[in-house]
Amino acid sequence: LWALLTPLLALLDRIALLSAPPEALEAVADRLDHVAERCGPAVATYSNPAKTLAGELADALPVIWTEGTSAGPAGRRFAAALAELAGRPALVAELPEALAEHSALLAGPLAASADPEDFFRDRVEEAPALHARVVLLRDRPIGGLTAAPAARDLALGHDTPISELEPEEGDALVTLAELIATTDFAAVYLALASGA
Repeated sequence: LWALLTPLLALLDRIALLSAPPEALEAVADRLDHVAERCGPAVATYSNPAKTLAGELADALPVIWTEGTSAGPAGRRFAAALAELAGRPALVAELPEALAEHSALLAGPLAASADPEDFFRDRVEEAPALHARVVLLRDRPIGGLTAAPAARDLALGHDTPISELEPEEGDALVTLAELIATTDFAAVYLALASGA
């Protein structure tokens, strides 16, 4: 993705449609190198955010909630990567609208608490029921207000597990690159684990 996108960003900067000077592209490259070091295949699962996220999504329906400038496009890209690479559908919505759009979903049969008999399920012979898992991708919220506490309360109130990814500090292009790279790694690991 970034090998194709970098020349386009340089071109858009040159014709003044977008601000992506060489320093910004170098910062993106540095951040992508950092993500590759943290999320690479040789890094153990417990310290690898992409492997951890893939493990958490193994038997779940991803419900991706985004907050902030860079998180929206990264969330849509993550849903596309999950579908394309791992064959997994995912739902995406931006906060705070996601709270109203997905509250019925979290209260329905996809909620973790929807099947009280799951405790007695034969773990060897019976496949687990599909339950929703919220993935909260956060960047700096627009206007400084955040809906993340309400999102956590809604998910946990319906016994729905939640995973959170938040990039390190940086400008919008750098944080977008970090979120996309981390979630791309997670989609690939999920595809490998599921044999897709």
